[in-house]
Amino acid sequence: MKAPALEARGLKRNFGALIATNDVSFEIAPGARQALIGPNGAGKTTLINLLTGVIKPTTGQVFLQGRDVTVLSSSPKKILPFTDQAIVLDRGAIAHAAPSAKLLAEPSALDAPRGCGWACRAHSRSIAGRVPATRQKSAPEPSEIEELLTRFGLEADLDQPTRKLPYGKQRLLEIALALATRPRVLLLDEPAAGVPEEERQDILAALAALPSDVAILLI
Repeated sequence: MKAPALEARGLKRNFGALIATNDVSFEIAPGARQALIGPNGAGKTTLINLLTGVIKPTTGQVFLQGRDVTVLSSSPKKILPFTDQAIVLDRGAIAHAAPSAKLLAEPSALDAPRGCGWACRAHSRSIAGRVPATRQKSAPEPSEIEELLTRFGLEADLDQPTRKLPYGKQRLLEIALALATRPRVLLLDEPAAGVPEEERQDILAALAALPSDVAILLI
């Protein structure tokens, strides 16, 4: 039997007297699609930060493909150069896509993956998220970049400044770049939130077409 792609066991996080997450346990099978639903203030973002290692749990464990990676959470790896909350590639297996002002500072949609440098070639991963120096310096081929963005319906916007892209396409670009890191688990933070209705269908179609071998946790 395959180990879960992602597993949480008894995750708890206290901020002083405030309990943000309390004994959270779940498993996500390889290739599964799982939703995390809750109102504002329920602790969803805290849970994501625990899973990616941005913050350490007070108690509990995180497993990736059966391996305990909880101890790594004290020094999460944020490898992509414009990373804020946009994309966190941590422990070599998790990518987290969420809005980021740093992404919008990229000159164009085509320049964003160029800025990632090695992202489209990140085939080699270790559980600690280390990438060989040659990988970090290696830029993806233009054809790879265009193919990636075309898959997300951005072929007509390659030269558009990212800040001028419609909000829905900005979200598509964030997801495309997260996928470029070839993660085993993809965390999507409300990808259609704030997106106009006419653009929302493009995002839903892109989500439906994501690779079947990537486990997805969708807030």
